[in-house]
Amino acid sequence: MTRTSAGADVEPTRPSAARRWPLAWPLTLALAALIVAIAAQIAFPVPLSPVPMTLQGLAVLLVGGMFGSAIGAGGLLLYLIAGALGAPVFAPGGVPGLARLFGPTGGYLLAFPIAAVVVGRIAERGKFQRCLLGAAAGMLIIHLGGWAQLTVITGAPDRALQLGLIPFLLQDLVKVVLAAAILYRGHHAFRRSM
Repeated sequence: MTRTSAGADVEPTRPSAARRWPLAWPLTLALAALIVAIAAQIAFPVPLSPVPMTLQGLAVLLVGGMFGSAIGAGGLLLYLIAGALGAPVFAPGGVPGLARLFGPTGGYLLAFPIAAVVVGRIAERGKFQRCLLGAAAGMLIIHLGGWAQLTVITGAPDRALQLGLIPFLLQDLVKVVLAAAILYRGHHAFRRSM
């Protein structure tokens, strides 16, 4: 404690993280984008669907939930910009660059920043129920984006469900539960280390 000239006790303030490490914020954005880019490379084709099975959805949930809504959204925007400019960050196969955002997987990709914001907002308190709700809401947003774009491409909402949602339901439910468990443990481990 220090005293001011008026005699009041004042807690000394610590410099913010941005002042102590000026590159922390941009490096965290880049790390968030890199995590999703690496997860995108783990891709498996799905029979009769133009959408591959990847770990991107899980990575988006984790980035939003662990880094928070602002960094999560910023990292995912950086990821989309890098991919649109031709960096090999999207899942293998398909057209490269900006054209990917207008193809069958574009709706999923464009929903990533929104999903990260939602997960970050809901799961920020670190309670398991909130982590689970946040992960489920984030995955729902990703699928709504994918379904919307596939509906535009196919012209048939039911066909879009068959191509872009039904083949992924079981594995994405597993991803939601896994993301919730990781977020819950991660939040509590981080709090104990502070």
